[in-house]
Amino acid sequence: MVELPAGKVTTYGDLAALAGSPRAARVVGGIAHTGPTELPWHRLVNAQGGLAIGFPGGQEVQRQLLEQDGIECDEEWHVKDFGERRWRPEWNDPNLRLL
Repeated sequence: MVELPAGKVTTYGDLAALAGSPRAARVVGGIAHTGPTELPWHRLVNAQGGLAIGFPGGQEVQRQLLEQDGIECDEEWHVKDFGERRWRPEWNDPNLRLL
């Protein structure tokens, strides 16, 4: 999450794969709810670009935080232009820090 570029989002599954466990998306979700608060957890979305139902404060708070970052959402709680906004780094990038 430290490396997540401004204006981009990533998915639970993408982050799990990056950490070496592509099937651990739910684990990533659990970590997101208790992880360090200085990380941009609000930019973590589901595989379809949908906002998290369990986001602290709810989807409306997540939407507000995303909009503060210049990321728009539609009326159905999905990131607009998800394909363009999605960050999917190469897992073997030697310059990438996981935490």
